[in-house]
Order: sequence, then C-alpha cells, then structure tokens
Amino acid sequence: MPKETKKGLYQGIIEKDENGNYFCGPYLLDYKLVNASFKLGDKISIKTLIANPSNKSAEQYPQKSLKFYLASEENK
Repeated sequence: MPKETKKGLYQGIIEKDENGNYFCGPYLLDYKLVNASFKLGDKISIKTLIANPSNKSAEQYPQKSLKFYLASEENK
C-alpha cells in the first residue's frame, strides 16, 4: 500500500535489485532518470505511476514511476 504524502503518491529510498533495476518500495523507477539525476540511497517522492510496460520486470514490479523527485525538494 502506498505511503500517502502531501505532494507525492509514495516516499522512500532508491534501491537497486540483483537484476540492476532501480526501485523504491514496490515501484520500479525509470533507469535513465535515476542514472542521470539521482543516486542509490536518495530519498524520493513518487509523483506518478503507470503500469510497467517491461515484460522482464512487470511480475516483480507491476507499477513503474516516470516522475519522481528528491523528497527534500517537496516544498519548492
């Protein structure tokens, strides 16, 4: 169940699984976005969720986030 926050749908820490997928809680994160702008351990707020379009990871992560930001930037 998502942890509701004022500005985002879910808040948590960026982690990486054994397959190289970035995730936050039960949600897959966009790989290119994490590589470009974030690092492991960053606390983020997820803004949007979509159905995971990847056949490789959809079973483990049914939902994917394309829009998320550092939790410390929530009030900006």
